[in-house]
Amino acid sequence: MTGGAAPAARGLRIVRLANFVTARSGGLRTALRHLGEGYRAAGHDPVLVVPGRRPAVSRQPWGTVLTVPGPAVPGSGGYRVLTGRRTVERLLTRLAPDRLEVSDRSTLRWTGHWARAHGVPSVMVSHECLTGLLGQWRLPEATARRVADRLNRLTVGAYDRVVCTTRWAAEEFDRIHAPRVDLVPLGVDLDTFHPDRVEPALRERYADQTEVLLVHCARLSPEKRPELAVDALVELRRRGVPAVLVLAGDGPLRGALARRVAGLPVHLTGFLPDRTAVAALLASADVVLAPGPVETFGLAGLEALASGTPVVVNAASALPEVIGGAGLAAYGTAASMADAVVRLLDRPEAARRATARARAEEFGWPAAVAGFLRVHGAEPGGTPPRLPG
Repeated sequence: MTGGAAPAARGLRIVRLANFVTARSGGLRTALRHLGEGYRAAGHDPVLVVPGRRPAVSRQPWGTVLTVPGPAVPGSGGYRVLTGRRTVERLLTRLAPDRLEVSDRSTLRWTGHWARAHGVPSVMVSHECLTGLLGQWRLPEATARRVADRLNRLTVGAYDRVVCTTRWAAEEFDRIHAPRVDLVPLGVDLDTFHPDRVEPALRERYADQTEVLLVHCARLSPEKRPELAVDALVELRRRGVPAVLVLAGDGPLRGALARRVAGLPVHLTGFLPDRTAVAALLASADVVLAPGPVETFGLAGLEALASGTPVVVNAASALPEVIGGAGLAAYGTAASMADAVVRLLDRPEAARRATARARAEEFGWPAAVAGFLRVHGAEPGGTPPRLPG
């Protein structure tokens, strides 16, 4: 029995498939967790299927988590993907979802056709800008746009709806005049990430009272551009700004970065599993740097704002849309990033911290959950999306 016609009143089994999720992954893992908790609180049954080293089943506050063996992606620092199509098909058949939500449009696009064949309404969540990612692989812009448009048309044809978390991410679907594309911003944990988390002793571990504490809190991988944060630090110090930098996170670039920062006032913390420790670091910083050019929502940047700390972001990403006036956008050069840091520091501290927190308070997880449930036709009184034909 499939669940495509199941009434929302009894609660829906929402099966979610996601690649590139590990115990140390950041924004996607956070979003999956909070959305799952929200689905459960609304009376639904979320089931999350992710790749891993070996099969496993766990019960979490955000629902049942099923781990399916999947190969590691070379050079990704531990990310894995679900490639066993027959295994996933059998699992989906056994789970009999009422709704299917997929968070990867590369190796999992076929699941949209499976859902349609089994009468299950399906949603693809676009967590990235394909045009931007292809550009990171040094494809010419025109070629990147053509390839992205072709792949996005395939995605739109496979799923009943596509969800984008920013207008910036939705633009490449607007470019191909895609129907059934919804804009649903994600949220931030306003309790865990709060200005009250500031810890003077933690700050003193990295910087004295005369120094400016910069933090880059993200996976140390090419798309996050952590080396640009280091270059911005060097530029600031060249200008006489007594800045220090904390790189919080782990990833495939950690070794290269450790060599690059030798002799500089840069601290590599590695992965911080304790969210309150991350919150304390963000709240204790003067400015957070988010130099990645292909960020589509940037939860780490929003967590910094919730902690009362302004953010300098890459103007090429979606983050200018997210941070509003609570930070500054800079083009992808060390000089531009340094200019933005100086301009933020020129603002009165109390004002810049209050503005950061106020902006974050516009993004709560309850609103994000409600938006996703509306797309699923799963909110109270919701209407399930019609299937084509």
